[in-house]
Amino acid sequence: FSLGLVSSLVSLWINWLWFLESGYPILFTKSLFTELALATFFGLVFFLVVYSNTRLARWLASGQARSYVDNILEFAHIEGLERVVHRFLLGGLLLLAYIIGSWAGGQWDVYLRYQNIVSFGVSDPLFSRDIGFYFFTLPFYSFLYLFGFLLLLFSFLTSLLTYVIEGGVWLTRRGLQMAKSARLHLSAIVALFLFLLSFHYQLEIYDLLFSERGIVYGASFTDINAQLPVLRLLIIISSLSGLLVVVSAFRRRYTLALSALGLLVVVALVGNQVYPEIVQRFEVAPNEISKEAPFIDLGIKYTRMAYGIKDVHEEEFPAVEDLSLEALKKNELTLQNIRLWDHRPLLRTYGQLQVIRTYYDFEDVDNDRYLIEGKLRQVSLSPRELSSDRLPSRIWINEHLTYTHGYGLCMGPVNQFTKEGLPTFLIKDIPPRSSTNIKVTRPQIYYGEISNSYCFVKTRAKEFDYPAGDENVYTEYTGSGGIPVNNFFRKLLFSFRFKEPKIFLSSDIHPDSRLMFDRSISTRLQKLLPFIRYDKDPYMVISEEGHLFWIIDGYTLSDRFPYSQPTPDLGNYIRNSIKATIDAYNGTVRFYISDPGDPLIQVYSKIFPGVFKSMDEMPPHMRRHLRYPEDLFTIQANIYATYHMTDPQVFYNKEDLWRIPTLGQAGGDTPLEPYYTIMKLNTKAAREEFILMIPFTPARRDNMIAWMAVRCDEPNYGKLIVYDFPKQRLVYGPTQIVSRINQEAEISKQLTLWNTGGSTVIRGSLLVIPVEESILYIQPLYLAAAQKESLPELKRIIVAFGNSIAMEETLELALVRIFGGAVLPSESKIPAQLSQKKEESSINALVQKANDYYQRAQSALRQGDWSRYGEEIKRLGDVLKELQEKSK
Repeated sequence: FSLGLVSSLVSLWINWLWFLESGYPILFTKSLFTELALATFFGLVFFLVVYSNTRLARWLASGQARSYVDNILEFAHIEGLERVVHRFLLGGLLLLAYIIGSWAGGQWDVYLRYQNIVSFGVSDPLFSRDIGFYFFTLPFYSFLYLFGFLLLLFSFLTSLLTYVIEGGVWLTRRGLQMAKSARLHLSAIVALFLFLLSFHYQLEIYDLLFSERGIVYGASFTDINAQLPVLRLLIIISSLSGLLVVVSAFRRRYTLALSALGLLVVVALVGNQVYPEIVQRFEVAPNEISKEAPFIDLGIKYTRMAYGIKDVHEEEFPAVEDLSLEALKKNELTLQNIRLWDHRPLLRTYGQLQVIRTYYDFEDVDNDRYLIEGKLRQVSLSPRELSSDRLPSRIWINEHLTYTHGYGLCMGPVNQFTKEGLPTFLIKDIPPRSSTNIKVTRPQIYYGEISNSYCFVKTRAKEFDYPAGDENVYTEYTGSGGIPVNNFFRKLLFSFRFKEPKIFLSSDIHPDSRLMFDRSISTRLQKLLPFIRYDKDPYMVISEEGHLFWIIDGYTLSDRFPYSQPTPDLGNYIRNSIKATIDAYNGTVRFYISDPGDPLIQVYSKIFPGVFKSMDEMPPHMRRHLRYPEDLFTIQANIYATYHMTDPQVFYNKEDLWRIPTLGQAGGDTPLEPYYTIMKLNTKAAREEFILMIPFTPARRDNMIAWMAVRCDEPNYGKLIVYDFPKQRLVYGPTQIVSRINQEAEISKQLTLWNTGGSTVIRGSLLVIPVEESILYIQPLYLAAAQKESLPELKRIIVAFGNSIAMEETLELALVRIFGGAVLPSESKIPAQLSQKKEESSINALVQKANDYYQRAQSALRQGDWSRYGEEIKRLGDVLKELQEKSK
């Protein structure tokens, strides 16, 4: 026990130093002192109240006979037993008080939120209470109820046991007999419990707003018209029962009290369970839509509010198939930024080409945008981190003193590759070499995604920086990260904390050395703000000075928003309330409020003043790299797929239910992931912008019905837009496009050929790219050897538009084949030997287009649509003229 206490105190002190080094000591002291205060107060109250009841019972029992006529419970050696029981109770109460106090201390965040309440400015529709009541007040009331329940329960049990042992309560053949003093004492506790029960039923009334009985989450017709009256009746009965128990204690007759308690049990069982079920089955079920329509409307309204989708802007998207070569050229920047490199194959390729040494690793690939040579480009970026598990010699000095950090990163355009099918690099190698205006001047990564162990920097041992051929380059840390060793005493405690005597014995570690631990950015952030949920995809940014920073999104969550549909493992309320930045060199963390309208982050700002900064304080060069988080967008898209239906009748019948498309993968159908791209959102847009988007299909069909986008650039950051397709026109969905690709004889033949002879075809994500008022579908194909550590190569690009599908070696050639001309003259670098193929592709594309227009014209003729027939014949004539010109 003593060793455990010392270990806890050492860990506490080192954690204090850690928070001090991080710059946020208030996060440590406020939570710790609040936790200690609550634990002490509630633990002490529990012990004093329960022990006082036990002592009162002993005092009252002292004047009573220890034996009783016909007493069934007779204890031998009663004097010795009393002392044993008393000591046992005392020790048990101390242990229980410690456990209850520890539990109460763990509610420090509930207490602090209650103490710093802010208003939501929105009331619930049933009781007209501000939503903040359910977020901040109700959880604290529930905590108080549970504490009161435990307090009265153990007070009753210990008092009863004392009376049974020492006299005052006897169990005879005629029943339970109690002395007057014992009867009054125990009755008072029972009465208090019944009054507390009435408080519990009041809390249950508020919990009706989170009922799962109806069509939507929240109070339904049955809850309001059956459950609510019963709960109000139970409040009256339980309060009345408490009064009758007190009265009966003085009258020595419990008939009225027992009757009231019996009624309470009957109403609780029958009224609270059976009656609502009868109403639901026989009144609501036969008339469900008419009964539930008002509550469905509330569910839709409050769910959209809780997930931040109530202000989604909707527009019509024609999805016509008349995209011209000129229109494509006007959207050159969009086409230049189509992501041809998927994260998974690109990560494998980086791992083969740029790891350099076995102890480095690429954990993830992220997409971002940079202004490169004056042009906005979407890039893929992956940091090269140290993985201490892969060190060739895992001796202590190597893991903790020599190999301390990762080095540099890889960055390349998302759409470019070499003639061998390998990615093009803008930044690569060690030390980092850049072919653009973006430079990395401080490439060391001490804090990253990989969970490496602790390390010491500024030691006498050589700190490895990076490999240079057969030699190694060494460095000395010059930053402010880590806890200073300072003195012999700290060195001793560090050794005790990490259970490693080498720390204390090492002569390389001196007072100027610094200890870095908790270097994983997810661990670091969770330790600082445990009440924030962090995005699973942090991404790295290169600052103007060439320093490396991490950006990670933080969410405030709750499951206490009335009438809002919950999401598993999340709750029913979410806001992207903060953006956190972490210096990869120093570990310095900054928290910026990205949603100042979120009441939860307002409360935490009051609790921890000075921790959260305004977004205006973030450096402008960092703000240019803020992205809307994929996790949040995916959640909102899934909710919107159902809750875009705002009419209760349509919602009830699920007439317009959407879903995110799924594509067949090796492990089964996988939902399409949102993807970033650079594009103009409509034909009137002045410029391209960085967005995150996802398509929708109807729930039981595969055609596309809409697509959703969120804007990532200021001043429009976070604005959600949904583009609806005409319901009278078929727009191919991703699954249908994949099926059509598989049915193309030329493509199918090539894929079959590649999949034999020890090779594997990796099909990239199918991208739906809106251009002007049309849709392009693009899918990259990678070829890799069957071995696990193979090198994926980008071999083909498939483009689909309307009824045309083309598979070529480059995106340019595929577009040429479909649209009949060069689309990307400024970016095209087509080898000379492919120029003839380009011309043939152009002619073939025109022939295909002429055939498409002819088929459409025939279809219009059969339908008697003479206007459309004339338009299609005119387009056919234009294509034939262009074909005649090319044939010359």
